[in-house]
Amino acid sequence: MADNHLTDLRFDSLALRDSVRAGIRDAGFEFCTPIQASTLPIALEPRDVAGQAQTGTGKTAAFLVATFQKLLASDPPADQKKQPRAFMLAPTRELAVQIANDAELLGKHTGFKIGLAFGGTDYEKQRRTIEDGIDILIGTPGRIIDYFKQGVFKLDQVEVAVLDEADRMFDLGFIKDIRYLLRKLPAPDKRLNMLFSATLSQRVMELAYEHMNEPELIRIEPDKITADRVRQAVFFPSNEDKMPLLVGLIREMGAGRIMVFVNMKREAERVESYLEANGIHAKAISGDVPQKKRLRMLLEFQRGELQVLIGTDVASRGLHVPDVQYVINYDLPQDAEDYVHRIGRTARAGAAGDAISFGCETYAVSLPDIEEFIGHRIPVAKYDPDILPELIKPKRKPRQSSAPRGRQGDKRPPRRRPSRRS
Repeated sequence: MADNHLTDLRFDSLALRDSVRAGIRDAGFEFCTPIQASTLPIALEPRDVAGQAQTGTGKTAAFLVATFQKLLASDPPADQKKQPRAFMLAPTRELAVQIANDAELLGKHTGFKIGLAFGGTDYEKQRRTIEDGIDILIGTPGRIIDYFKQGVFKLDQVEVAVLDEADRMFDLGFIKDIRYLLRKLPAPDKRLNMLFSATLSQRVMELAYEHMNEPELIRIEPDKITADRVRQAVFFPSNEDKMPLLVGLIREMGAGRIMVFVNMKREAERVESYLEANGIHAKAISGDVPQKKRLRMLLEFQRGELQVLIGTDVASRGLHVPDVQYVINYDLPQDAEDYVHRIGRTARAGAAGDAISFGCETYAVSLPDIEEFIGHRIPVAKYDPDILPELIKPKRKPRQSSAPRGRQGDKRPPRRRPSRRS
C-alpha cells in the first residue's frame, strides 16, 4: 500500500488511553489519514464533528478511536443489565459488519462488548447477544428499531452516536427511521455526535444541525471529487460490442479483483450469465440475495476465489472490499455522484486503481453531467472491433433487462439527446 496519502500526524501523538493505542498498533496504523487528522483532535476533546470524505479514507477508524476514548473516560452507569453506551448506524448490513470487524480489531484491548443488528439473518442470535448486555451497538435502522420496540435494549444511556454514510441513508429512504432513533437518545449536548458522509449536502446538514450539538464541519479536499490515484478511461462501444469488449478487457486484466457496475438488476444477471459462459468466474450481488450468501460471496471475492463482482449502485452501497484493482462501469450511471461512489471502490487507502467506463448508445448521455461534476474530461480509450472475442452464449437465456419504474436498484435509461462525443 502506498503511504503518501497520509499526514504527518502520528496516532501516538494523540492523547489516547493505552488500550486504544494497543489496538491501533495491532491494526498497523502509525500516521493519520487526512480525515483522521482533521476530525480526531476535535472528537477527542470531545466535540461534535460532521466530516466529508471519500470512501476508503479511514473515517471508520476515526470514529471508532474517538468512541473508545470517550467511553473509557467515563464510568459505565450502574445498571443490572449493560445497555449500549455507543450507537452506530450504517445504511447497509455489509457496512455494519465491516464497522464491527474494525471495532473488534481496534478495540481488542478495551474490553468493550460489541453487538450487531442487521436484517436478513441471525435474528435470534443477534437478539440474544444484545439482551446479554453490550457496550457498543452497530447496525442498520430497520433491525435496530425492531429490537428497540420489543424492549431488547434501551437507548437512554448512549454517550456516543455515529451516523456513517449519511447521504446513503437518505438515498435508501431511512431518514424517518434515523430521526425516530435519534429522538430516543439523550439530548445532543449530553452525548458525543459524529456524522460522516461522502457529501455534506443540504439535507445531510439539516440532519446534523437538528440532532447534533453545534458540530464542526470538516471537508477533505472538496475540490478533488475523484481519487487522485484512480486512472480513468472511457470507451464508446456500440450496444452490440459492449459484452465482447467487457469479456476482452477482463481477460486482459488477469487475476485482479474486478467490480462491474450496471444500472439494472436484471442486466447484472445477464452480465453474470455471459461471463460465466465465457470462462470468467463472476457473481451478481443484489438486494434479494440471502444475507448468508451475500457474505459468502463477498468473502470469496476478498480471498480472490471470485474474480468479478457485479452489482447495481443500490446493491453495492456500503461494501468495503480491499484491493479492488479495477472498476468497470458497464453502464454509465445516470447520477453523477454515483460515478464517484463507484470508482471509489478502487484506489482505497492510498492504493492505485483503474476505472473504465462504457459510453454506450444508451447511457453516453450521462457523460457530460459526470464530467461537469468531477471537473475534468475523462480520457478516451479506443478499441478495434475486429479483434473483439467471439462469445459463447449462455445455455440458459437470461431474463430481458427491463424492469418497472421504482424498483430499487433498477433505473431506466434517460431520454436525452445522444452524446456528440466519439
